[in-house]
Amino acid sequence: MPTRSAVHFGQKVHSYTQMYASSDAARLRLHSWHCSLISNAKLSPLVADPWRADYLSHVSRTSVFTVMHTGNFIIIQAPKEMIFETAANLERWPEILPHYRYIRYLERGATRNIVVMAAVRSGIPISWASEQIIDRERLEVRFHHLKAFTKGMRVVWTFNDTPAGVRVDILHDLRFRFPPLAPVADQIIGGFFIHHIANETLRCMKTHLEARAGV
Repeated sequence: MPTRSAVHFGQKVHSYTQMYASSDAARLRLHSWHCSLISNAKLSPLVADPWRADYLSHVSRTSVFTVMHTGNFIIIQAPKEMIFETAANLERWPEILPHYRYIRYLERGATRNIVVMAAVRSGIPISWASEQIIDRERLEVRFHHLKAFTKGMRVVWTFNDTPAGVRVDILHDLRFRFPPLAPVADQIIGGFFIHHIANETLRCMKTHLEARAGV
């Protein structure tokens, strides 16, 4: 059975493919390598996890030319459990994240919520509906966007110890519903909105959490 770190590595290779490859040919080679990795028979035990199996299936059948991948990270000097619980507690996000206008719960549970999230980017208001999964076993917070312009997007928050502090990563993966518009949508949705908002979220959480931790 593959280790979680091996699977996580494969996911990160896929997520960062477009950002670090210098040409279409290089991106295609990396994508092909990644698809061969996740389709390996040794990864078959992952089908026991429906969310992760669905994610890997989605990645393996999509093209790097119609899928948006973005990654943001920051180092936070605070206890990992505190960071995780703050990221998981959406109710408090508008209090500590100035660019979030509100979070409204449509369904609420211990590990699964359906919410409407609203933020602002350079004065432009945006909102979307999302399913949130709080996975304390893997120490991940996952989102699946259900409506609006990012419908279908998968988002994963991960938390890993480093010598400098806890590294918090936010990975976004979205298959565009209209492939011919993918290059433009990637710049607008991925670059202008998602990457910027994720950076602001991490920066504000770092400020809040390090103040709480007395750093």
